Amino acid sequence: MMRGAYRHGVRLLSLGFALLLAGCTSLSLSNFDGLKQAFQRRPALAPTAAEVAAKPYYQMLASMPRGDALLVLGNVDGARQAWYGADGVIVFLEHGRIVRTAGLRGNLDALLPPANDPFLGGLHRLTAPVRYQRVEDWSPGYRYGVQVQAELIPAGSDSIEVLGTTHPVLRVEERVEAAAAGYRARNTYWVDARDGFVWKSEQTVAPEQTLTLVQLRPYRTEAR
Repeated sequence: MMRGAYRHGVRLLSLGFALLLAGCTSLSLSNFDGLKQAFQRRPALAPTAAEVAAKPYYQMLASMPRGDALLVLGNVDGARQAWYGADGVIVFLEHGRIVRTAGLRGNLDALLPPANDPFLGGLHRLTAPVRYQRVEDWSPGYRYGVQVQAELIPAGSDSIEVLGTTHPVLRVEERVEAAAAGYRARNTYWVDARDGFVWKSEQTVAPEQTLTLVQLRPYRTEAR
């Protein structure tokens, strides 16, 4: 059972700061000014624990070549989460992996995983390298149906610091390649050993478009 106030969600339909509240949510029109501040993007952001705690919504920091953005959770649909930021940026996550983006210079329009997707069981359960294949759509350029070969490699224990708190994690490396498209990348996931929650990740979502995501005020489901 999902925890938190975003069950089936808040839908943020306009990043011109118009809110549509749906379902059960802790957001209200009284939080309008705070939400506008959350959408403001600067070249580099360094929010403090107090600043994050002062805002009543789930928050994630996204770093990209054009600067940092503070994303807020706008909607949860099953395993899919929609995180909204400034300038029309939207990042969709499933099990900690980016499955779609919007508003970036290079976007992942869709990701189709295999039936035996290793992310479903949680990356914390990996004990040996696992290879799998997925299909991706990229834009601009209408590069659809790209066959991507991927290999997940458990890389041992690690630790990361988020808002002054150190989290012991497992590091999982992912090598991806689409030979026909001349595409090759390396992703990294920092995963909670207890339930597989992805605290931090570096993911290439399309050629020459990489995002680093850090969960500041995480939305978490029950442990798996």
